[in-house]
Amino acid sequence: MIALARRLAMAAAACLAVPAGASATDAVTLLQVVGPRDTVVVGITADERAACGRGEAVPVVAKRLHAAGTITVWHYATGRAADGSLQMHPRARIALLRHEAMRIMPYSAAHPVVTPPT
Repeated sequence: MIALARRLAMAAAACLAVPAGASATDAVTLLQVVGPRDTVVVGITADERAACGRGEAVPVVAKRLHAAGTITVWHYATGRAADGSLQMHPRARIALLRHEAMRIMPYSAAHPVVTPPT
């Protein structure tokens, strides 16, 4: 019975993590950015991705970063929801600066993804 209650709570948290009518992949696209000194997981919302251009997320974001020199994205990290389950949530807005040794790769989250505040 406790396991069923826990599953229901996790399912409710996953539903709250994404706006109605959208899936987690539609709401936020997660990318792993590997730089010369560190690796960070970042997220861009569907609106931010549309503003960068059409197509796959990695080339679109890479072209935008190369053209602009800097872009602002959400830094994502694993944390706990109110019910204790793990989730990927936005920490803060960070700036990515163009660097020749930087790699951008798609990132698949193992936990539900929370959309950033508007």
